[in-house]
Amino acid sequence: MPHAPETLPRHELERALRRSRTLNVVLAALAVAGLVFGGVQLVRGDANGTKDATTAAGEARPQSGDGSTGTPAATVERRIDGDTMALGALDAPVVLSEWTDFRCPFCAVYSRDTLPVLIEEYVETGKVRLEIHDVAYFGEESTRAAAAARAAGEQGHYFEFLKAVYDAAPESGHPELTPDELRAFAKTAGVPDLALFATDMERADLRAAVEQSTTQAQQLGVSGVPFFVADGKAMSGAQPIEAFRTMLDEALAAAKQ
Repeated sequence: MPHAPETLPRHELERALRRSRTLNVVLAALAVAGLVFGGVQLVRGDANGTKDATTAAGEARPQSGDGSTGTPAATVERRIDGDTMALGALDAPVVLSEWTDFRCPFCAVYSRDTLPVLIEEYVETGKVRLEIHDVAYFGEESTRAAAAARAAGEQGHYFEFLKAVYDAAPESGHPELTPDELRAFAKTAGVPDLALFATDMERADLRAAVEQSTTQAQQLGVSGVPFFVADGKAMSGAQPIEAFRTMLDEALAAAKQ
């Protein structure tokens, strides 16, 4: 049965990160570039694959402190069969991890303009597996929307729901995403049992999963969304498609070595 991914307990996450070969890659890059400020990692990727310590163009951050602990971003690959928040082959050479908030306007821009191309060129060709990590950086409405997406995922329509929400997103600002709107998005997404969806979107376990995923993102140093990691290299913001091609092509080349 399809299921949403479970978030690792913090002690297991920290142990996994210590063992991860990608952690050393990110730490080395940060040490060379001097990208750690005040304990919070701010990384940006541009079309040339470079990084700096500024807020990335096309990246949304919460207005208040996000609680980041400064733990470096690292690949958190799930590779779970039946993962409702993932697309692509389990054994794809590269996993692209994406952090997103359903109220983030730049996440919507990326979803509309870039994600379809990435799916066509990399996911459907078996090169890359896409795994979504939801966060609620913009309040209660973000938690509610992410829980609703997980509810849609339990009926096999996570990405259809994601598309419906982001297709309707405004060019700027954070949409309210009321319960009525979320039910309408579920209908647009083709969720078969809307009554079940309406019940499931309020489930405490789905909301708790979103909150846990948000905490994990903060522990990893994900201070703004959209945020991406592939092969230990991080990029933030709704970057041009060429930036993603560069990132993924380099990761694929490394996977062949």
